[in-house]
Amino acid sequence: MTARILVVDDIPANVRLLEVRLLAEYFEVLTATNGPDAIETCENGKVDVVLLDVMMPDMDGFEVCRRLKSDPATSHIPVVMITALDQVSDRVRGLEAGADDFLTKPVNDLQLMTRVKSLVRLKSLTDELRLRASTTRNIGIEELLSRNFASEDTTPKVLLIDERKSSIERVQKMLRDCADLDVASDPHAGFFQAAETPYECVMISTSFADFDPLRLCSQLRSLDRTRFLPIILLAEEGEEERIIRGLELGINDYLMRPIDQHELTARLRTQVRRKRYNDQLRASVTQTIEMAVTDGLTGLHNRRYLDSHLQTLFDRAVARRRPLSVMITDLDRFKSINDTHGHDGGDEVLREFARRLRKNVRGIDLACRFGGEEFVVVMPDTDGAVAEKVAERIRAEIAQMPFAIGPDGKVIEVTVTVSVGVSSVLKGVDTVAALMKRADLALYEAKSGGRNRVVAKAA
Repeated sequence: MTARILVVDDIPANVRLLEVRLLAEYFEVLTATNGPDAIETCENGKVDVVLLDVMMPDMDGFEVCRRLKSDPATSHIPVVMITALDQVSDRVRGLEAGADDFLTKPVNDLQLMTRVKSLVRLKSLTDELRLRASTTRNIGIEELLSRNFASEDTTPKVLLIDERKSSIERVQKMLRDCADLDVASDPHAGFFQAAETPYECVMISTSFADFDPLRLCSQLRSLDRTRFLPIILLAEEGEEERIIRGLELGINDYLMRPIDQHELTARLRTQVRRKRYNDQLRASVTQTIEMAVTDGLTGLHNRRYLDSHLQTLFDRAVARRRPLSVMITDLDRFKSINDTHGHDGGDEVLREFARRLRKNVRGIDLACRFGGEEFVVVMPDTDGAVAEKVAERIRAEIAQMPFAIGPDGKVIEVTVTVSVGVSSVLKGVDTVAALMKRADLALYEAKSGGRNRVVAKAA
């Protein structure tokens, strides 16, 4: 995992200490010694997580956090406050300013790294949603990105999974005015309840007599319907190792018992705000892109979206010095399929090919219908060797499994093959046009070399 971390502290020794720890984990580190510089860096740079000292002259960390979270351009950047202050009131003040978490000095290395990695994963998801949404600025996405979902008055629906009656009653009392709280005392029943009900957060106690609560967290993260559901762990003193393991599994936050009411409500509000923000982004992206930049036949993105989004992905890969690969696929002798089985048969083949293509690439990959029987897949964080293996897997599946076309009762099987050209971003000077040109030349070699093959162009 690589990411860009901004360390903000007015004491050089503190900055250097955190910088050394982060560099050892291969993070890219930016530094700032005051609030205004930190805000400017976040506005102008690609920052993934901010580690922010609280006690700074002129502008303290609370004010820096408040300004970052009130600006739509930086509000999605996770902020972790690092402070010698250890009062609940200080944590609540930071959470109300928009902080995602607190670490107390001296910072434990394991806690620091697991928390940073957890927030980097969350930021990566938000970045992808914002990146795709920004492609459709002409259909009102700017208004969406500038909305402050934390100010919405809708009461969040929350699930508490806890088997201790006294603990349940305390949490119910704390949240009676700010959440619509459901309770499950059995963890197995709680899992199904979380999967079947549109909750905005689930809180899981660690105090089960005969059940590992992290197993439940893992199950919720593995299910599509609850993959992005915020999880807050309610832990006991001395369970630091369990908390760290939970953060690695994907929990969003935790509280230590005895639970303070103000801190509970502030952390819950933070998680609900972030979920609503990402949910709105997903809904907008789904609705608008389907209308404007989706191929009506296959359901994949169309060339208009590719032309716009590929440049953005390319620029991001170059700026972060990360690999990016492109494959162009072409159905072999597709004209003969149309001539033999008509355009309806050809359309069925294209739809089935798109389905298989989508099945064989990741969610972060961009699959598009380029035109006619040509398709393009853009693969972020993927080097040429891996992209070539993916292309070969797709080619083999298409060739080995005939396509069934025709109306019910008259279905016939058609053998289809594809040729694939692959290229990757070069180190040094490169462009989107050159990247696509190399993939196109590789495709030409695959076609002229006998079809049903993969060719990769390194340069």
